[in-house]
Amino acid sequence: MLVDTHIHLDAAEFDADRERAMAAARAAGVGRFIVPAVDVASFDRVAALSAMHADVQHAYGIHPMYVMQARDADLDVLEGRLAQDVAIAVGEIGLDFFVPGLDPARQERFLAAQLRLAREHGLPVILHVRRAVDQILKHLRRVEVCGGIAHAFNGSRQQADTFIALGFKLGFGGAMSFDGSSRIRKLAAELPLESIVLETDAPDIPPAWAQGQRNEPANLARFAAILADLRGMPVEEVARATSRNAVAVFPRLGTVADGC
Repeated sequence: MLVDTHIHLDAAEFDADRERAMAAARAAGVGRFIVPAVDVASFDRVAALSAMHADVQHAYGIHPMYVMQARDADLDVLEGRLAQDVAIAVGEIGLDFFVPGLDPARQERFLAAQLRLAREHGLPVILHVRRAVDQILKHLRRVEVCGGIAHAFNGSRQQADTFIALGFKLGFGGAMSFDGSSRIRKLAAELPLESIVLETDAPDIPPAWAQGQRNEPANLARFAAILADLRGMPVEEVARATSRNAVAVFPRLGTVADGC
């Protein structure tokens, strides 16, 4: 069984055929979906998906690309949700220093506050890290949390090793499908297998074979096959290992089957 550790099933892009897309993913071997919120407006949507589907778990967080619209009171809303609901993690949170117009100081303030909430509630975090790896590592050293995932990892080997030392797994997905993504493919091939989890980030980050299209939840099976090929190992072994890794970082995920 495969675990998609990062997918936005609540996105409007799935409104027309969400159940069909999920069924196709299940048929391809995906057994669990982790759906992180991006702002307080999405909290109810991700919670509803989790309530409707036994194989969906949700996380609550305020994404760095949404902090400009967020209010300080939204952090209180987040704290209230974490206190009353069984979320799997705090996320999607982090820093994005690539997209223009996002105030770095405001992003860092929201990140620090959400890391503190994760620590208080004993939850791992799901991190959005874009052009901000060292800055996020700085925050993680200041506020120790019980691990998490650096989603769509695209840093150096040294930065990867630092995340791993802090108890984090690294998320790999569609970027591995591009021959030109040499650094990501090298990391996927050489990092300790116990540090890697799989993700789609659907409907975002479409793979090489679907540029300009919606990324599909079922693509996770092909990402597992790419990772297996890069590492020269059976895809069944990759499925088992990455699923175990997901459970290790998200204890509330429970157990997963050993099959692909």
